[in-house]
Amino acid sequence: MRWTNWALAALVAGGLAGAPAFAQPAPPAPQARFVVVLDAAHGGDDTGGRLAGNQLEKSFTLALSVRLRSLLAARGIQVVTTRESDATVDANKRAEIANHAQAQACLSLHASESGSGLHLFASSLAPAQSARIPAWKTAQTAWMTRSLALAGVLNSALLHAGMSVTLARTSLPGLDSMTCPALAVEIAPERTADHKTTAGLDDPDYQARVAAALAAALLEWRTEAWRVEARHP
Repeated sequence: MRWTNWALAALVAGGLAGAPAFAQPAPPAPQARFVVVLDAAHGGDDTGGRLAGNQLEKSFTLALSVRLRSLLAARGIQVVTTRESDATVDANKRAEIANHAQAQACLSLHASESGSGLHLFASSLAPAQSARIPAWKTAQTAWMTRSLALAGVLNSALLHAGMSVTLARTSLPGLDSMTCPALAVEIAPERTADHKTTAGLDDPDYQARVAAALAAALLEWRTEAWRVEARHP
């Protein structure tokens, strides 16, 4: 059969019209915003405790904050710090920084020669409904459920990393005024069950392991936070 030009054109046009279009890949869904506040306790005139090797707590917490910030930034997590130098920052200012950042987690970093491993402290305030204008000294009440969830996720991740963990609740003036999931993390030497010290706070390897374990724990919390965001956009 001989095809005329117009018939061939019609056949081609019809074939193209009937052909399935190539599906365009859907753009990736944007991930929810995730910010961590690192609060290096003490600083300036407030030296904190005196640690092994004549180290001051204020220096230990600042060094840990800097190391942890680098680990988190390398994993794409935005970090806000309450201090970057040996500066005096009062509890109210620390809370203001955390609240302004609208963070998904705040860790207030401390160190002590007593105890063993990592101690996670949540506020002792009772959970309460969010108020339109929260009272400053009890603003954390509306976030207690999330703070306790943060403690649970960090506890699980830290134990998985081989760290010793203790959970507790106490009055925490800075954290009590924060409007975000917030915990105080106190790092103590690594000790065996019979209290023999296996790694002190002046041990560089122990410092690195603590920072890496905290970074991994916060990655777990980010995953949890994104699940919550997906359920409650």
